[in-house]
Amino acid sequence: MLFIPGANPKQIMFAATMGADSVIFDLEDSVSPLEKDSARILVRNILSTLDFSAIEIIVRVNSLNSPYWQADLDEIVPLKPAIIMTPKSETPDDIKTFAAYIEQVEEKHGIEKGSVKIMPLIETALGIENAFLIGKSSERVVALFLGAEDYSADLQCKRTKEGNEIDYARKRIVNAARACGVEVYDTPFTDAHDDEGIWADAAYAKSLGFTGKSSISPRHVDAINISFSPSQAEIDYAYEVIAAIAEGKAKGQGVVALKGKMIDAPVVLRAERTIAAAEQLGLGRK
Repeated sequence: MLFIPGANPKQIMFAATMGADSVIFDLEDSVSPLEKDSARILVRNILSTLDFSAIEIIVRVNSLNSPYWQADLDEIVPLKPAIIMTPKSETPDDIKTFAAYIEQVEEKHGIEKGSVKIMPLIETALGIENAFLIGKSSERVVALFLGAEDYSADLQCKRTKEGNEIDYARKRIVNAARACGVEVYDTPFTDAHDDEGIWADAAYAKSLGFTGKSSISPRHVDAINISFSPSQAEIDYAYEVIAAIAEGKAKGQGVVALKGKMIDAPVVLRAERTIAAAEQLGLGRK
């Protein structure tokens, strides 16, 4: 997921060419108060004119404690983006407020109810503690998203490349999302010029169970894509697992082993997920 400032027309126009699976057009932190109206109109006009069918469109609107969020939704929801990112999400009521207003706009414009989904951006200590409740607050919620910069500020600690200060939040939000049955996305690695650090950060996020990772720099897109895509070895092993299970069933075997290791239900589930991801990415067994 690549963040694109809503007030930057050049980046918005070329957003679909930067290699990200999803693009987040940002109307919040990257836009100054004096540019809020113009950024909103720019994003609206671009979405209504250019073809973004090849990527998922997400729009980060302004927070509930700002005077801009309703105007953001009035302009953006009629264009039916895949997801609205709701910043500073701290309680289930925050999400219910956004969801209710989105429903009003959908109804006004004849859009099928529930078409526009919500991805809460959780970036405070209170939000992290309420992550499960936030994830269960609305049927529109399809994923949770960790925002580490504001979270670190709320903790009154320094944001570092190593990320020790956000380790608890990462683990808690992943657990909450999986308990809710929704996806979960990691915070950006904010040093755009550290081409080695992004690999380590992305690998760690994947190891914790994140679905994917966001970026504020196009330079990091390739590292994230590769890190979160199944490797050829993982794909080949997944197919071997499924084949071994099928063979075992055909022979009436109650226990199936592969390369000296028993294949149980969690192994099969991981294999199925790996194959599904590979097929989605156009990857196959060699």
